[in-house]
Amino acid sequence: MKKVWVGMSGGVDSAVSAYLLKKQGYDVTGVFIKVWQPDDVECTWKDDRRDAMRVCAQIDIPFITLDLSHEYKKHVVDYMISEYSKGRTPNPDIMCNRHIKFGGFLDLAKKMGIDYVATGHYANVKDNTLYEGKDPSKDQSYFLWTLTADDLSRVLFPIGHLHKPKVRKIAQKNKLPVFDKKDSQGICFIGHVDMKDFLKKNIQTSGGNVLDIDGNVIGEHDGAVLYTIGERIGFKAYQTGTNDKPMYVLNKDIYLNTITVSSSNFLNNEKDGSTLVAQLTSVNWNSEEIPSNIQARVRYRQQKQDCHFDPNTGKITFKKTQVLASGQSVVLYSGEKCIGGGIIA
Repeated sequence: MKKVWVGMSGGVDSAVSAYLLKKQGYDVTGVFIKVWQPDDVECTWKDDRRDAMRVCAQIDIPFITLDLSHEYKKHVVDYMISEYSKGRTPNPDIMCNRHIKFGGFLDLAKKMGIDYVATGHYANVKDNTLYEGKDPSKDQSYFLWTLTADDLSRVLFPIGHLHKPKVRKIAQKNKLPVFDKKDSQGICFIGHVDMKDFLKKNIQTSGGNVLDIDGNVIGEHDGAVLYTIGERIGFKAYQTGTNDKPMYVLNKDIYLNTITVSSSNFLNNEKDGSTLVAQLTSVNWNSEEIPSNIQARVRYRQQKQDCHFDPNTGKITFKKTQVLASGQSVVLYSGEKCIGGGIIA
């Protein structure tokens, strides 16, 4: 009987994942991963751990707690603060998957002789290859691009073939105590944290000027490092009517402490619709050859964009101009298959 450790978050997705794996005949153990949390944030991990324990008791599987708080602080929180302070756009959920769920968690499982680890991600694995989840509104393949073929050979996503309403029905039918628990929001594991408030406590910031695309000062902000490229924002405007339309961050200058905004959320470097080329670093390429129909997502839930990628140089060329920011993840697809990704230099 194959042994599986299931990462139990205390939510419905991981609960149903554990239930389905036991039903399929696996030797299942529920594992709650404890991570670092800010001192000034309401502590929720004990409640989540209690919910995970209740689920394991209901489906009659063992339960253990794994403390990865040191690893989380180093690889997720410190990374996030460092990237923002440099004016880059990090993705903590991707680093959480790489270093925690499929890093420390998977590594320990291997050492303990466990055959697989499983999570409640909406994604699929076939032949050691990552595919999108069946539910397009919940697909999480974007956050999993760092997984290698070796990682995927030891990973199970039991609910990847299901839509969310079906997952809740399974939980309710089988009396799992979290069947109606709301989905978690915010940073991976930590829960709801106001990002700007968190950054203000960890990075020295000061107010600065908001500029329009012609360089005119039209308002003020509370710190350029707090904003990300493409973000829709509100700010104190100096001119009547400035905020009649939604405004988006097109550029920011950390040294001058300015941000440039426009009512258009499409960044066009040359203002003529020309192709935009980006250099990717930390590339994970899971395809033996370059597929003919490569597409990419620059952000979660974005419609996939036609592009060309050269794995030898790490350069990606989009057919349509994109809103890009250094530090951001670009995830590559061939149809429903996720073939890799990288981080914008």
